[in-house]
Amino acid sequence: LAVSGYLNLAADVAHNFTDGLALGASFAAGPALGTVTALTVLLHELPHEVGDFAILVQSGCTKRQAMQLQLVTALGAVAGAACSLLAEGAGAAATLAVLPFTAGGFIYVGTVSVLPELLRDAGPLPAALRLLALLAGLAMMVLIAHY
Repeated sequence: LAVSGYLNLAADVAHNFTDGLALGASFAAGPALGTVTALTVLLHELPHEVGDFAILVQSGCTKRQAMQLQLVTALGAVAGAACSLLAEGAGAAATLAVLPFTAGGFIYVGTVSVLPELLRDAGPLPAALRLLALLAGLAMMVLIAHY
């Protein structure tokens, strides 16, 4: 396995851990918030895991090995959810700290990692539309948090 494959696996475990933190904390806060969070995590994980699978195959894994490694990295989400749910016993402060932390992590990844890639080689109009889409996503998060 090439170095990029190992790096991708480490990053995927960390990413899945924060997904698990968000899921556990949101379900601890209430079933409605948990359901919305689970749906959003599912929607962003589908293309993410397909991309990780492709990286692992390009790094030298067979398709079977790549699927097995992806399954192992998913245990990071289970660990994150367990940590979040165990911290729930510490009071509402734990839930109030975990959700902003994970949301901030998602915003950070979107603005520092994904956005520059989206804007690379984009003309003015596509770049403006992509920035508007990012701002619309942020606005949706604010609305969901408010209501």
